[in-house]
Amino acid sequence: MKTDEARLQALAQRIGTESEMLAYPSRSWVDQVSDDAGGPVLDVLIVGAGQCGLAVGQGLIRDGVGNILLIDRNREGYEGPWLTYARMNTLRTPKIQVGMDHGLPSLTTRAWYEAKYGPGSWDAVDRVSREDWMGYLRWYRKVLNLPVRNERELVDVAQERNWFRVTLKSPNGAETVRARRIVMATGFEGNGEWRVPDEIAAALPPERRVHSNTVIDFARYRGKRVGILGHGASAFDAAITAIRHGAQSADICFRRETIPTINPYRGVEYVGFLKDFSEMDDAIRWSLNYFFDVHDQPPAKGSFELAQTFSNFAMHSGSPWLEVGMAGDEIRIRTPHRTFLFDEVICATGSVPDLGRRIELRSFAGDIALWRDRYTPPPAEERELLGFYPYLGAHYELQEKTPGCAPFLNRIYAFNFSAILSMGPHSTSISGHKYSVPRIIRGITRSLFLEQQHGVMDGIKSFREPEIVWPCAARHSECAT
Repeated sequence: MKTDEARLQALAQRIGTESEMLAYPSRSWVDQVSDDAGGPVLDVLIVGAGQCGLAVGQGLIRDGVGNILLIDRNREGYEGPWLTYARMNTLRTPKIQVGMDHGLPSLTTRAWYEAKYGPGSWDAVDRVSREDWMGYLRWYRKVLNLPVRNERELVDVAQERNWFRVTLKSPNGAETVRARRIVMATGFEGNGEWRVPDEIAAALPPERRVHSNTVIDFARYRGKRVGILGHGASAFDAAITAIRHGAQSADICFRRETIPTINPYRGVEYVGFLKDFSEMDDAIRWSLNYFFDVHDQPPAKGSFELAQTFSNFAMHSGSPWLEVGMAGDEIRIRTPHRTFLFDEVICATGSVPDLGRRIELRSFAGDIALWRDRYTPPPAEERELLGFYPYLGAHYELQEKTPGCAPFLNRIYAFNFSAILSMGPHSTSISGHKYSVPRIIRGITRSLFLEQQHGVMDGIKSFREPEIVWPCAARHSECAT
């Protein structure tokens, strides 16, 4: 019987064969550019080497754009949230999702899973565990030999002529790279920042409150009463993890009167919506995002049900935190129904859209077009925070707020959570990759090609690769000229 290593090796060989079968046209085609000192300029720099960055990187290489680099601030194998602040047992996404494979059956999650665990293993699971998903991403990067540099954090972007000068912080000090295009594959954080509500941050010492989407040492909660604000997946996952680490109790409080039971996002997982959301009118796109924001999605089913099995877990609906403060050494929180005393607080309050908080965008954040600059919703659909999302072009490119103020912005692509209003709620998640990755690849390759369009004729005229040998060349000198 084959071992998992033998199966994985055989799978890697199949990927090579399938890639070769689908490689046409395989020639590199992008004109190489040098900076003023003759130094190298990347065609594309991808910021973030998680699932989105890896998928885009492979897509570019398959389309003949090989002069690329992916960077990630985390150490190798810990890109994205999966082994840092994600705490769910399994992915929320159904296991049947595809997209990172670029149409290669042997590159799918299923192919890797069955090679890793053996025949029949895929049928035995309902959803992929987050540890296995991270295992798949590690394998994906390795088997495709993608160019990734870890422990590189982007700290500045400056526009220079037809490229960007990008400053990176690395273990060896500052590094500089230049790139013609930049893809921000920066996940949920790419829209702004995880933020503890201001009133809680002002009322409690930093050591007594944390945001759920950060790295937390849960051992600190042993024997403690933990209060959690929010009803989403991260709230329940944090409560479960705290109890498993010995918390005395974990209480979830949230504003809504009931937990949502229907996931509206599942209702829009069909080709038309996933593929062409961005083609719809602004009014419809806004209305849909307003609906999703108002109705929200329930916590993951597995986490919700598991939390109910703990006797020291409780959830409290209709319980916004009206007053938060310290009462001696205890945290005192008043809700409409009762007053709680906690030892520690976790805020599962999501992210706040604020491009000015993004270090990679700060030098020109004020020039980026936002939805509030392009669309005014009817009074019944007003939602101030939605207006702070960037108003993107058809291929995830940033747009300038005022014509002529920052024309270079359309060479920066926001392939992260900030795209939700313009491109749809699934566009950069696993379930949307089948259609979103080809869209951004199409935009980048189109942009690069049009930038060199005036040299196409010269390239054709200088093409000198013979396809046949003229038979009369030896007898007629005129045939040889």
